[in-house]
Amino acid sequence: MKCKIAVCLALTTALLTACVSERQEKENLESQAKISRADAEKIALTKAPGGTVKEGELEKEKGKLIWSFDISTPGTSDITEVHVDAVTGAIAGVEKETAKTEAKEKKKEKDEDEKEEKK
Repeated sequence: MKCKIAVCLALTTALLTACVSERQEKENLESQAKISRADAEKIALTKAPGGTVKEGELEKEKGKLIWSFDISTPGTSDITEVHVDAVTGAIAGVEKETAKTEAKEKKKEKDEDEKEEKK
């Protein structure tokens, strides 16, 4: 019984530590951004007129701090992924993704997150 409690406590501690680390990383990235999320969304939507932001996140990609947005456009199932430089506000990239490609990317991200959590 003591062993089960110890294992539960260890797992709980590991999960809490991971949550705190993730939150600290997010706060660290946000402190480096010069462009707010709201402003970055407005910039991103210029590349997908009439679109709606489905998801957005601040991340480091290839050494650059970027806002990454997945934008859906009425009349199509495609997603426009727009990257906005979080320091300058410049468009850093635009990609069109089909629903199938988007689902595959989400699965890959989920698998990578699960691997990180196990470390």
